[in-house]
Amino acid sequence: MSKIYMDHSATTPVDPDVAEVMMSTLTSSFGNPSSIHGYGNEARKTVEEARKKVAALIGANSEEIVFTSGGTEADNMAIIGTALSYQGRGRHIITSQIEHHAVLDTFKYLEKQGYEATYLPVNRLGQVDINHVNKAIREDTILVSIMHANNEIGTMQAIEEIGEITREKGIVFHTDAVQSVGRIPVNVKSLNVDLLSLSAHKFYGPKGIGALYIRSGIKPAPLLHGGGQERNWRSGTENVPGIVGMGKAAEMSLELMPQRSLHLRELGHYLTRRIIQEIPHAYLTGHPEDRLPGHVSLVFLGVEGASMLIFLDSEGIAVSGGSACTSNSFDPSHVLTALGLTKEAAHSSLRVTVGKDNTYADINQLMAVLPGIIERQRLMWNLVN
Repeated sequence: MSKIYMDHSATTPVDPDVAEVMMSTLTSSFGNPSSIHGYGNEARKTVEEARKKVAALIGANSEEIVFTSGGTEADNMAIIGTALSYQGRGRHIITSQIEHHAVLDTFKYLEKQGYEATYLPVNRLGQVDINHVNKAIREDTILVSIMHANNEIGTMQAIEEIGEITREKGIVFHTDAVQSVGRIPVNVKSLNVDLLSLSAHKFYGPKGIGALYIRSGIKPAPLLHGGGQERNWRSGTENVPGIVGMGKAAEMSLELMPQRSLHLRELGHYLTRRIIQEIPHAYLTGHPEDRLPGHVSLVFLGVEGASMLIFLDSEGIAVSGGSACTSNSFDPSHVLTALGLTKEAAHSSLRVTVGKDNTYADINQLMAVLPGIIERQRLMWNLVN
């Protein structure tokens, strides 16, 4: 039985070319980038070359890229840093109800520090109403943070239009683009964002490295203090192999994105059609078209989601029940309940996210076992109830 990995929104495998350049860096550029001798200069040079590649991936200038330990740190740096730096203007912040917990929990933390937060609802397709954003903004609003694409349902948000509103009102606008960067074209200038979070392991780079785009002129307060690395934005000796790996992954993603995106979209549409046609009472969650390519999220009424994952894993197929970051929680998905789903329906969710190396044969292998798993689960449910 061949194993199939279809959980790319949780993480992607490191591309062999990325791994190769990282291994080379471990031995050839082991110096501390802050050192002034030749070893340090070589390490610093590789970091700056990688910074340019990451910047190019999102249409930014290299000096606007700050390397972090990943998307969570980038989100925290953007949100807490802005709250601290701009609190003299006000203490009201805005986000949506379906954000990643790296954003939601950070907002809750700030509420404990005396900030007032507004959590915008979404429609049944998972999209924020732009009019709700406009109405929620107050004189004391200093930050709006709306994710670019949702990790659980794949729905895209109207970031460009929201950015036009915040730019006109002089409010800092952050987007968590961890799911979208490297998968679809992302340009910080056309999106009208001031801050953008991204993470290497979502586009075939290593874990433990990410970045925050900080638009020139925006000045969030740093969260880490020490040696003044990353131009005082983020102190701490740089993770040179990780940064180089992220740079290589960014370079490859930019070059190969057109064909990769088309491949993912075709596979996603094929899988969605087959599931809806072959499995009764299966429903797509999120927007049917305005979603990430290759991202298929569904609910199967009368089925327990965790059991589906176990049975599929026993067949060598790796998928997810939602966000991998909260997969150990027994609570229903906050994203799905925000769409209006019942707790029972939310517990019957399945997320299949294909990657560049998946094929139609992989989809066929999944569909050879999934309908039977669903049918057996429903029969057991009926017997118990």
